[in-house]
Amino acid sequence: MYSDEVLDQFEHPRNVGPIAAPDAETLITNPACGDTLKLSIRLAGDRIEEIRFQAKGCVASIACASAMTELVRGKTVEVARKLCREEILQVLGGLPEASMHASHLAIEALEAVLKGIVC
Repeated sequence: MYSDEVLDQFEHPRNVGPIAAPDAETLITNPACGDTLKLSIRLAGDRIEEIRFQAKGCVASIACASAMTELVRGKTVEVARKLCREEILQVLGGLPEASMHASHLAIEALEAVLKGIVC
């Protein structure tokens, strides 16, 4: 069963859609389940001014991506690089063991989109 927080992030995802002319973007696929997550960011100096996602996946993948974008939007790149899965899980009130792959996907996408950005 999913928590109310997971269901809210899934039913009303935050920061969905593309960004015109992003500073960086990535597309990550989970080979085990096939979920995909495209993550785009726009920076203002060393801060994440905008972060948006597009996902094809399960309830947990969409909820994790949505929560992750909320956690890093407005933060510096350095702070965003320190985000861990446990913080996403805490915001979501946890996930069933079978859905933990979703938190990995969100963190891997964030790491990938931030890779190579120097501030």
